[in-house]
This record gives sequence, C-alpha cells and structure tokens, in this order.
Amino acid sequence: MLVPYDEALALALKDVSPVAIERLSLPEAEGRVLADDVKAPYPLPPFSYSAMDGYAVRSADFASGGPRWTFPVVSASRAGHPGPPLAPGGVARITTGGHLPEGADAIIIQENVERVGDAITTADVPFAGQHVRAAGADLAKDAIALSAGTRLGPGQLGLLATLDHMHVLVRRPPVVTLLSTGDELRPPGSPGPIGSIPESNTFVLGAIARRAGAVVRRVPLVADDLDETARQVEAALQGTDLLVTIGGASVGDRDLVRPALEKLGVDIAFWGVKVKPGKPTAVGRMPRAGSTRILSVPGNPGSATMIFSIFGVPLLRALTGRPDPAPRRTPLRILGAHHRKNPVREEYLRAKLLLHDGELCAQLLTNQSSGAVTSFAAADALAVLASGEASVGSGDRLPIIQLEHLWW
Repeated sequence: MLVPYDEALALALKDVSPVAIERLSLPEAEGRVLADDVKAPYPLPPFSYSAMDGYAVRSADFASGGPRWTFPVVSASRAGHPGPPLAPGGVARITTGGHLPEGADAIIIQENVERVGDAITTADVPFAGQHVRAAGADLAKDAIALSAGTRLGPGQLGLLATLDHMHVLVRRPPVVTLLSTGDELRPPGSPGPIGSIPESNTFVLGAIARRAGAVVRRVPLVADDLDETARQVEAALQGTDLLVTIGGASVGDRDLVRPALEKLGVDIAFWGVKVKPGKPTAVGRMPRAGSTRILSVPGNPGSATMIFSIFGVPLLRALTGRPDPAPRRTPLRILGAHHRKNPVREEYLRAKLLLHDGELCAQLLTNQSSGAVTSFAAADALAVLASGEASVGSGDRLPIIQLEHLWW
C-alpha cells in the first residue's frame, strides 16, 4: 500500500538520533550545525556608542535657552579610546563607534554644528538616544544568541566572533553512502557496450548531500545480481549514517534491492510512497548497524533527485539536530502551461523561480519526465500539486519548495 508523503516522512524521521558532537574553531565550523545554545556572555553592544561622527551631549542641557546653543568642547572619544565622563554644560567630540561618555545621552551630527576653536554652536535640539547605539540593544547578557540546531553561515560566524567565541560545539557531518545499481550503468567518460549509459545520480545526490552538510562516499557501480547487491549493501552500511541505494527499487525481475535488504534483515518502515515521481521509495534501518538509516530511491534521474531532496535531506537535517527537517513550503503564483495529473498521488513539479510584475512566481518547466536530467538542471524549485487535485494552470497558487533553501 502506498503511504502518503507526510506519513512516510514521519516514519523516516522516527527515532533518528543526532550524530556526535565535536569542538571546532570558527573557520572550521562553517556549514556545521550548533550542538548547544550559545548565550551572550555580555550585553551586545557591550557599551553605548555613537552611530555617527559628531558631538556627544547631554540632552538636558537644551531644556532652556535657544534657539541656538553654544557649548565648549571639553573632551573627545573615538573607537578604542573612550573619553572621560561628561559634565553638564560641555560636549565631547566623538567619532562613529566611539564610546558614549558617561553623562552624555545623545549625539549631534557634525553637519548640524558650527565649530569655532574649542566651542560649538548648534540649533539642533537632541532627544535622549539620538544617534546612539545603546548597550544591550542587540542582546541582553545571558540571552540566547544562537539556538542549538542552527546551521552556521557567514552571519552566524560573525555573531559568534563578536561574542568572543573562537571555538564552538557542533555536530559532526553525517556520512552518506551512495550505492547505484544496474547492469546498464558505466562511469561517465568510460567506454561501455551498446545500450550502456553513463551513471549520473550519484553525482547529483552527492552534490545535494554535501550542500546539506554531509560527507559523501560512493560505492562502485553494482550489477543486477542479488548476492552481489546484498554483499555491497552490507559492506556499505559500515561507518555510514545514511545509505542511499539508487535504482532496483521497483517490482521488476531485475529490481533486486528489496530482496537484498530483506535477505540482510533490514527493518523496512515502508515501501512505496503516494508521490509522483518516485513511487518506489523505501526507508528502513539495519538493527545491527545502530542508527544507520537506509533510503532506497528509484533509478530515474528526475525521481532520484526529487526523492532524495524530500526524504534524504530531511534525514540529514534530523541527524544534525536541526529542528526543522521537513521541507518548507511557500505559496506562490504559477506561470506556464496547463498541467494535468492523476489525482491519486501528490505530484512534485520542477519549476523555475522568476519575478513577474514585481511578484515572485514559479514557472513550470515543460519536461516533467521522471527520466529527464534536463529539467533539474534548470529547476530551482518544486511546485507541489496535492493529491485530489487533477490539474494546475497559469495563475493558480501552489506550495513551493525552494531548492536552495531546502539543500542548505
């Protein structure tokens, strides 16, 4: 019986335990996933400072008099060199990033000041906090700066450095092993008999897995032989967190992956998903291989890429402790030709994102064949047509999975 996608994904993610933790320096931690919350050891900013070049003043000094005020310049403050406390009736020359002197509460920008010698004159009436970045405005002391499960990109690394973290606890990269089966396959660029084709799926799935933060291993191509398939699967299970078998997952005479997994005693959670493309999909685990998961995907390139994106990547997210393993969907307007489908299965349509009349839309690609490699070379999104819906036309709105967001 075919399992709906949401149910199948829940089965795939059930009892997945995150991989081990390691301590890395910030440059090494790029792309990794935080294993623990990071708290601010001090307020951020740690002190109040000027956001502009100008003069630090006490706003209370402007409560009377005017419309123009003249004050002596009694001190100076610049980045890395704070000035002394500011007494009433005086101002301090200050540059961007300069520590706000004690007693001052506002900045008058230099464009609004006339300076003659050691005095300034201004008609600007400042308010408390004007052009000031207040201490703790970004983060209070002990506030959570980054939560466990956050993947570290440039912005996150910058925040960690600002908080004086040179090392951080992260999850190790999960190991993904790719095993592709089929008598017809040969390595790209190598000679082969008539009827052979270059194998491409491990290159696509490997690239996706690496973008998702995994270390990728590739098993030499496996012929359509039951005993050999079982031997290669058993060997590939060693030292891997996720084994992905590609091809041989259907019910034909030469589809030997399921018999091989059953021969090895793999506990299969489901076999067959109510989606298109990619119906012959399975997830299981080898009881004696600990937490290792097995994902079996079809051999057709369009199916293999789509299924790995919506099952393999969520498994990798769960293995690294990310709190949001399921693909995120955003409703967008559809452009392109009318598309019809069998309403029984949920369908994932390859699409290209573009701006149309200032609105982000998804244009359906014309070739939705499960065997096509051309459409995924052009696609950057998947449009999801729910089961029960028989067609979609230009102007309709569908949930969209943006591949770059999914694969990161």
